Amino acid sequence: MDAKNNFGRLRAILLIALAICLGLYYLPDEVGGFRIKKVDFLSDLRVKPDALSLDSLRKQLDEVDSLQVDSAAIRDSLMMAKGIDSTGLAMRDSLYALLASDSKADSAGTCIEDFSPGHTGLKRFYAALNKINTLNRPVRVAFLGDSFIEGDIVVADFRSQLQSRFGGEGIGFVPVTSEVAKFRPTIEQKANGWKTWSKLTDHSHAYTLPCLLFEPVEEGATVSFKTVKRYSGLAKASQLKFIYTKNQATVMSLVVNGGADTIRETLPPAETVMQYQMNGSFTSGSFTFTHTEGFQAMGFVLEDNRGVVVDNFSLRGNSGAILGSLDVKASHDFAKVRPYDLIILQYGLNVVNEETLSYNWYRQKMLKVIQHVQECFPNADILLLGVSDRSWQADGEFKTMPAVLSLLHAQRQLAKQSGVPFWNVFGAMGGENSMVHYVNNNWASKDYTHLSFRGGREIANKLVKAILHEKEIIDEMEKTTD
Repeated sequence: MDAKNNFGRLRAILLIALAICLGLYYLPDEVGGFRIKKVDFLSDLRVKPDALSLDSLRKQLDEVDSLQVDSAAIRDSLMMAKGIDSTGLAMRDSLYALLASDSKADSAGTCIEDFSPGHTGLKRFYAALNKINTLNRPVRVAFLGDSFIEGDIVVADFRSQLQSRFGGEGIGFVPVTSEVAKFRPTIEQKANGWKTWSKLTDHSHAYTLPCLLFEPVEEGATVSFKTVKRYSGLAKASQLKFIYTKNQATVMSLVVNGGADTIRETLPPAETVMQYQMNGSFTSGSFTFTHTEGFQAMGFVLEDNRGVVVDNFSLRGNSGAILGSLDVKASHDFAKVRPYDLIILQYGLNVVNEETLSYNWYRQKMLKVIQHVQECFPNADILLLGVSDRSWQADGEFKTMPAVLSLLHAQRQLAKQSGVPFWNVFGAMGGENSMVHYVNNNWASKDYTHLSFRGGREIANKLVKAILHEKEIIDEMEKTTD
């Protein structure tokens, strides 16, 4: 009888263990914003994509893209937006081919591929850089992405290099608070007494690029900051701004640079994006808000009135799809206080999946996203970044996940279909299995997905180099076609 009972207990334990193992495999990739590594006890038995499929994916990347697009519609849109006739576009195409013949971008991704007719995809951004001393405002870049750039990874070095080259100071836009506020090394910030609304989970508010909104949940809600010296250009800023979207009669108290005086302002009523601004030299500040019924805030800004400013709009878990429902009016209002010359889109890590080798559905969805972003910010150029390398374990080794190659191909098709410039992060990293090299150099974390700040610097260096190289070609074109 005891033996029978023991066998029953053993069988129950084995069934429970099996259920746990299966449960661990079906855990989501991310819980509470934290990425989890999938536990798969059957990984050695599971069939991986074979060499034939990998070869096919590689060939797909190397081949000339045969995607058919409505180039006439793209040309009409560009001619209207940038004031160039069809003859001018054709001349630019020919001239670009001549000037870029020795350095045309390929699957290595070290250069920018501009899929716009006439290669006008970055024309407005480069024109702003060339007029940087007479603009009476900074050249602004919005860098949108997922956890790949959170905490200012990549963006910090990208910003620093552009500011060293073209001038400017300050970190740009900072949300009231975020998941990375405690470990973002480019700004020290704290906030108390706020409720966070995110476009990832909320559909009741009107969102624009930050995709975050904040409402006080107690009287005396606070926001404070202190600048840092880790990167050049961040130690101080000549302009301090606070951006809010709704207000009735909120009183803002502000202390700057640890001074004894408190500035008190009753903020003007608002039902649209507005900003409070101070000029001076700022290294720290503390905001306190009272009488906050109906108050809704976005964040604060540290910048200069010249040079380049780069705003980091990272949102963990974002595939980019939510940008397709940005509020047009809110975005137009946001563009009035923060006019952007360039919007960079970096997405893909939350899309690529080891079990999926076709991303046409994502391409079609993001095509509408890019068109919508262009509607929301008609005066900004758009640069699309391809997905970075990501490894999985195959035959006991970490190798590039085949799905990365497939998603990268879909993103490149997306750029061509929407007529925007494209930059290949995967190629810039070194291509296939480059993430292993990054991890071995401590340039990426052991999840073989996310970069360290040192790895971010590598990507930023190459991105800035690609942008400046393309600028040399476009500047030469402008001289010839003027």
